[in-house]
Amino acid sequence: MNSLPTPPILHGLPASGTGAAAGTAGASPTFSPLYQQIKALLTQGLQAGEWKPGEMIPSEVELAGRFKVSQGTVRKAIDELAAENLVVRRQGKGTFVATHHEARAHFRFLRLMPDEGVPHHPDNKIIEVKRMRAPAEVARLLDLRSGDSVVYIKRVMSFDGTPTILEEMWLPGLLFKGLTAERLVEYKGPMYGLFESEFGTRMIRASEKIRALGADAGAAQFLGVEEGTPLLCAERVSFTYGDKAVELRRGLYLTSHHHYQNDLS
Repeated sequence: MNSLPTPPILHGLPASGTGAAAGTAGASPTFSPLYQQIKALLTQGLQAGEWKPGEMIPSEVELAGRFKVSQGTVRKAIDELAAENLVVRRQGKGTFVATHHEARAHFRFLRLMPDEGVPHHPDNKIIEVKRMRAPAEVARLLDLRSGDSVVYIKRVMSFDGTPTILEEMWLPGLLFKGLTAERLVEYKGPMYGLFESEFGTRMIRASEKIRALGADAGAAQFLGVEEGTPLLCAERVSFTYGDKAVELRRGLYLTSHHHYQNDLS
């Protein structure tokens, strides 16, 4: 296994990483606390695949020895990675790279919850999968050139037999070579788990815009409602390591028996 490089630690900084007071004459405008430098190096290791999703990373003691910093500095860096859902601490076992295959991760990006009963996964029906040239707006949001190849996916998600979500997705064609309707249908786990395990692309954060609108004729047909029925529209751009956009998703939600839940902290 290749070791990560030694961090670019600034001379004279204590291991706590507090650094010099802001505004000190001659201070570098690119200064970052020591624990953030360690966090950046650990993130580089995750991005490079030194530790795969689901694998345990070295202990705090081992990492402190590797980077020649205090264990407390490493702990603070890992705390931030855990808060960002990049790693998961397991009491008495260690710290593991987060994976979309974990049960706790399944509802991180699916925010539609039932008004009554226990949250559960919907049944998926793939309507269409095709490769196409990226429309200008899709290219802009995915940081592609207009006309670059994208994979387009359309599906209906049903809860207890009731169509509830109509989704359209656009994925960069170069990253998702070989993604077909047949592969999506035969895969039984979460879609982000498929992206992670078979295409090496892990979604680590997303940005959403939400608005209300009335169902057009197409959405009404797929969701089995009258045209003009109120729907919640969520447009999401998902990012992987390095803040690289790797998915554009547009979902239309029927909220007669569900609601959108977001926990703020």
